[in-house]
Amino acid sequence: MNAKYNKLFESFTLKNGIDLRNRVIMAPMTTWASNDDYTISDEEVNYYKKRVNGVGLVITGCTHVQPNGIGFTHEFAGYDDTFIPSLRKLADAAKSGGAPAVLQVFHAGNKALPTLTPNGDVVSSSAVQTEATAFAPSVLPRALSHDEIMEVIRAFGETTRRAIEAGFDGVEIHGAHGFLLQNFFSPFFNRREDQWGGSLENRLRFPLAVIQEMKNVIRKFATKPFILGYRLSPDEPIEGGLRMKDTYTLIDHLIEEGVDYVHASLVNALSLKPFDSQDEKTYLELIIEHVNGRLSVMAAGAMDTPDDVVTALDKGLSLAAIGHTLIMNPDWVEKVQSGQESEIQTAIKASKVSELELPEKLWGVIQASGPWFHIEE
Repeated sequence: MNAKYNKLFESFTLKNGIDLRNRVIMAPMTTWASNDDYTISDEEVNYYKKRVNGVGLVITGCTHVQPNGIGFTHEFAGYDDTFIPSLRKLADAAKSGGAPAVLQVFHAGNKALPTLTPNGDVVSSSAVQTEATAFAPSVLPRALSHDEIMEVIRAFGETTRRAIEAGFDGVEIHGAHGFLLQNFFSPFFNRREDQWGGSLENRLRFPLAVIQEMKNVIRKFATKPFILGYRLSPDEPIEGGLRMKDTYTLIDHLIEEGVDYVHASLVNALSLKPFDSQDEKTYLELIIEHVNGRLSVMAAGAMDTPDDVVTALDKGLSLAAIGHTLIMNPDWVEKVQSGQESEIQTAIKASKVSELELPEKLWGVIQASGPWFHIEE
């Protein structure tokens, strides 16, 4: 192995004492691969088993904590005890390479799919019209009542219990990408005038209540150290949306709550700057600077080569999550370790799709994704 990549393979110990064998993380990625009943498919099991052998930690794609929280077609569910065997099947696959596995949990909020939501009743913090995305139509969601908010909080706790029973080593709260937790945190999408909205303190009340509920469940049911992470999007590129100053306050609360890591979801971890940037610092640099060693920082975003990862780690990043490149290179870590980094692919060869163990629906999404992936025949 090239000595300049040594840092990638340093062991890392999380706040709760769980040891990771290296600092390269399998990023959480939606695979659109569940069975029709939202259980884990054999395709998805094979996809994970193909990619988990070298990384230090595996984070699964997201599972919805309530039936009305599904954000993608063929997204595996975790909202009922009947799904525990399915989750156990996923946990076994994710852990098959010897690294700990974390289940990502979420509620899609105003990005829930109306066609897969009971009675088409899409909910959010407030009734604010959304813009259509590649995966969700424009909707006018209904504002959750106080009692419903309490039910959602309990649902996050219950899904955490199921993750423990299924054999996962932790959970990651998906508070990014404009899903429900961000709906409450965002001053643009949260127009409430009760205890759940208005001031920054009130807008943070829901995500913090979710964290506290999940911590209580972990204390009650986990019999060994159990990871709790939080994924965030640092700001929103809309007038009146989230800004870095809001995110700094959230991070301070995450530190107070004792989460094991904060996970910044970035389009490009090495180059992207805040929406209202006044200087040359990137999101990554600003977050690392604000955290100042008080919390483990993970980031994902277009770190495709080992040089990209080294650059990020040299800036002070604790853990580097790789996603797209792991889809194209299931043995990315092994290639770097064996000095074969020049063989890392930057495109998906259509003729090699079966070798890559890509679920059929994921391959369909990749083919329709335009600039996300370069495809070669």
